[in-house]
Amino acid sequence: MIGLPFPEVSPIMFSIGPLAIRWYSMAYLVGIVVGWWFVLKKVQTYKLSLTKEQIEDFVFYITIGIIVGGRFGYALFYGGAEMWLKPWRLLEIWKGGMSFHGGVLGVVISVWLFAKKSRYNFFGLTDLIVLCAPIGIFLGRMANFINDELWGRVTDVAWAVRFPAGGYLPRHPSQIYEGLFEGVIMFVVLNMLWQKTAIREKQGVVSGLFVLMYGLFRIFLEQYREPDIQLGYFFGILTMGQLLSVPLVVLGLSVVVWKYKKVKN
Repeated sequence: MIGLPFPEVSPIMFSIGPLAIRWYSMAYLVGIVVGWWFVLKKVQTYKLSLTKEQIEDFVFYITIGIIVGGRFGYALFYGGAEMWLKPWRLLEIWKGGMSFHGGVLGVVISVWLFAKKSRYNFFGLTDLIVLCAPIGIFLGRMANFINDELWGRVTDVAWAVRFPAGGYLPRHPSQIYEGLFEGVIMFVVLNMLWQKTAIREKQGVVSGLFVLMYGLFRIFLEQYREPDIQLGYFFGILTMGQLLSVPLVVLGLSVVVWKYKKVKN
């Protein structure tokens, strides 16, 4: 039979009485905590003008932006009419259903509010976020795999996986593809670039590259991912993820060009 069997891993990590701790929720929790530690280390290493208390407030703002933006983005772009007819489902984060694009918008608003409050450079803050964001993206994609969701299209490649929710058909493990590209590769590239003083001092360049790279990777990888059943294809060939990623490519490229022109002038 073509395809690897789906590993029998329960979406529930462990239970404490009636409280069930799921891999999906834990992925976000660990991602935020590790991101917190990572930002703190960057601030200390490069002697940035942020206090420990400010970083704690910053992480709180970001967490709210991720959750609120991610859930409302999912409801708006992917949830369909049922999500709005049953608005309490917005609170069911443990069941999955977070939109990266909605989360980005939520984080941008949160950073803008924090920058205004702390009087710290907006792009200086976004640069810190994008350095550690791939960690959370990677963990989230691995949780998608364990949840048996967001699987890929049917294929005959040797590493195809037979997902139970996908009808046990051999499919691309698109969650792993995205975790590697949007998580591992982006983390390595962005952090290597930020170590270069010439790039680090152009605040906003790394942020623009993050948005640009994510948009390009998402557009490319969506061709291996099964479109959301409630949405299907737009114009017969494009998925919602691809449509939402086009503005990211334009925005990311615009920020990078603008920052380099600004320095040149």
